[in-house]
Amino acid sequence: MTADADQRPPLDAALLAEELALTPDLTLELLPESPSTNRVAADRAREGAPDGLLVVADHQTAGRGRLDRTWETPAGAAITFSLLLRPTVPAASWPWLPLLTGHTVAKALDSFGYDARVKWPNDVLIEGKKVAGILVERIETGSGAAAVVGVGINVTTDPDELPVPTATSLRIAHGDRTPTREGVLLAVVAGLREGYDAWQAGGSEAGERLASSYAAACSTVGQDVRVDLPGGTAISGRAVDVDRDGRLVVETADGLEKVGAGDVVHVVPG
Repeated sequence: MTADADQRPPLDAALLAEELALTPDLTLELLPESPSTNRVAADRAREGAPDGLLVVADHQTAGRGRLDRTWETPAGAAITFSLLLRPTVPAASWPWLPLLTGHTVAKALDSFGYDARVKWPNDVLIEGKKVAGILVERIETGSGAAAVVGVGINVTTDPDELPVPTATSLRIAHGDRTPTREGVLLAVVAGLREGYDAWQAGGSEAGERLASSYAAACSTVGQDVRVDLPGGTAISGRAVDVDRDGRLVVETADGLEKVGAGDVVHVVPG
């Protein structure tokens, strides 16, 4: 399926309902417009919604990304969704959820012919520019903790509609064969459900496979980086690995540093 370059029709609700019915353990809630799908999914979680609720907004008007950044797109130009999950893996493994999501989104875009890579921890890049953002939030509910996995992907966004010069869209990357929003959404959600279920069921071996696969696909590994840390400090060096806890390993002048949270800048040699 490819998108009409001159039109941005609303999402095909009947097609999405029909196709998602084939994916086990998913329930679709499609909204014409929403400030934030993560906010809606979090409310549903507190109301007792089960694992697998998929909240999709045809147009998200006030989305948030990591570090409280905004994620805003023109109507009909992106896909924005939040998947409610109730993980049973140990709490110590939950930090892998954002990385798993970014890795899965990149692989789904690869299936459409894009060379998508993950910038640690979970920004998805095409040719070094951000095409997708991810925000995973832990929600406390009456039936236990839940995770809301929010994903936004620029599909038909044009250059003059991008919020920053470091962003891109699927149309900009390959304008002649841009997939439809429905096609991208279905591929990403199916891949995320499959990858998440395998990670949940596979125990420590699945965790090891995910760590190895993620590190191999992460564009940050092997790069000279600056990592802006919470609290206003920063470290610089070469990113050499992602450890089994999902932390970025940076070789600095003072030795190896393991970073669990921070904003990475890939340093371009001058």
